[in-house]
Amino acid sequence: MQGFMPAILAREILIRKEIVTASKLWLNYIILSIVLAFSAFYELIEWWVALSSGEDAEAFLGTQGYVWDTQSDMMMALIGGITALVVLERWHDKQLKSL
Repeated sequence: MQGFMPAILAREILIRKEIVTASKLWLNYIILSIVLAFSAFYELIEWWVALSSGEDAEAFLGTQGYVWDTQSDMMMALIGGITALVVLERWHDKQLKSL
């Protein structure tokens, strides 16, 4: 959901405000960039909280020894964003045209 929901929200805003009208390729690129930015910001917040809490960062983050936790979370967000665009693009366009 971390990538799925921001993708639909970003798509809705970019289309309704007519920010990207050049091509669907650019629209999808910008949407996926927004999804990854949200995911990266979330990971930074987790890291900042771990540092400020004074506890062991690994214990707080719950990485359980998996050093690629942050990267895999961002990959899942990217997969969620791509899935949202592929599965819901036509339905979303139809809904927007009915407004």
